[in-house]
Amino acid sequence: MSLSAFSSGGGSSRGHLLTEQPNPRSSELDRLDTSQLVHLFIEEDRRPQEALAGAAAGLTAAIDAIAERLRQGGRLFYLGAGTSGRLGVLDAAECPPTFCTPPELVQGVLAGGAPALLRSSEGLEDLADGGRADLEARGFSGDDALVGIAAGGTTPYVHGGLAYARSLGALTVAMACVSAEQVPMPSDIEIRLLTGPELLAGSTRLKAGTATKMALNILSTGVMVRLGKVYANRMVDVAVTNSKLEDRALRILADLAGMEREQGAELLERSGGSVKLALLLALTGLEPEQGRRRLEASGGLLRRALEL
Repeated sequence: MSLSAFSSGGGSSRGHLLTEQPNPRSSELDRLDTSQLVHLFIEEDRRPQEALAGAAAGLTAAIDAIAERLRQGGRLFYLGAGTSGRLGVLDAAECPPTFCTPPELVQGVLAGGAPALLRSSEGLEDLADGGRADLEARGFSGDDALVGIAAGGTTPYVHGGLAYARSLGALTVAMACVSAEQVPMPSDIEIRLLTGPELLAGSTRLKAGTATKMALNILSTGVMVRLGKVYANRMVDVAVTNSKLEDRALRILADLAGMEREQGAELLERSGGSVKLALLLALTGLEPEQGRRRLEASGGLLRRALEL
């Protein structure tokens, strides 16, 4: 492939980016013994937590804004290429089993699609029109929210998707591991995870990837808390689809409502497998249909339903 093929954005020098700079602590990485190497990685992997602390305001704003979009019927999309895109797909895939959300509510869009999960197709990240095309194929609309993920912040695929989303009036969130001063991104909210240079220069699957995964954990969990998928610190919208999840549901009923397993199993059956409804019935003495109406009136928030 000729260098001119990257003229849309992939060919410009990125050596000035924080994520691309060499780390002086690992200047002789190949000469360290294995124990020294491991301890150096352990020391450096404290940086993602510090980066998250610095991005707390952006995470807070994103959680509240995304939750509001989803309350109004919108959806959440993650968009990225390479490691960044794979992390978005992973987080989206965990939402249905954890929070009993429909698969279309949170979607991960990866440059190259499903094959890129297993085999690198990094060249596609340089296609600025690719992000837009992939969002259009999913029926992305102005009611939705988009989180564009790019460790170095320059990925044309992500920039194209964010620009398209903004043109529709959708909520846009940029997540990157470089400062906004280094790389502006078209977005309403920014989450900048400043993890510093990697021990293996430019390998953003390391600290940058760790910080991104941690940020996505906070983001999706926070949104689901705001949507009423959590009561206390329990996953009350968990789908009872196998023996492990049934056991978890029964333990939730035992811990929060003081129910024996047999009693909990019976109530769970009467509630159609809904832990949230079963808890409401156990704590109020309501009948299932009454409980369903109360949950609907409370917007699915169990704590609010208990106060009605």
